Amino acid sequence: MQISSKFSMAIHLFACIDFFSETKLTSDFLAASIGTNPVVVRKLLQQLKQAGLLEVSRGTGGISLKKAFSEISLLDVYNAVEENSNKDLFKIHENPNSNCPVGRNIQTALKRPLEQAQKAMETELAAIKLSSVKGRIRRLVTKEAQE
Repeated sequence: MQISSKFSMAIHLFACIDFFSETKLTSDFLAASIGTNPVVVRKLLQQLKQAGLLEVSRGTGGISLKKAFSEISLLDVYNAVEENSNKDLFKIHENPNSNCPVGRNIQTALKRPLEQAQKAMETELAAIKLSSVKGRIRRLVTKEAQE
């Protein structure tokens, strides 16, 4: 199981919006911080805009939040950028041997536990707000400056 790096890159993007609030944020600037291509950043910005989390002004580098950091959960970000967010997180192999007692029953046996695991992950992500991540980054930067 693996969630793509687009999820952490989108959170990184939000952290930059906060941390560099006095800076003109362009896809080139954000890409340099994230360590990716500006095209990837533009796609993320578009997805976050479509999800109603950001407002993006083309050409000027104007990026603003449509909701406060305290109102945006990690689940909101996950759902905005992960193509499979509305699907099952776990994929069960499709063609087990129906002549085998294990093969005949494995999908049914796994369905509920994997649904519960996905629900737990979604509940946890929903409980964590971007304001929490933003605060952690600020504390880490302050700690670095003191060392």
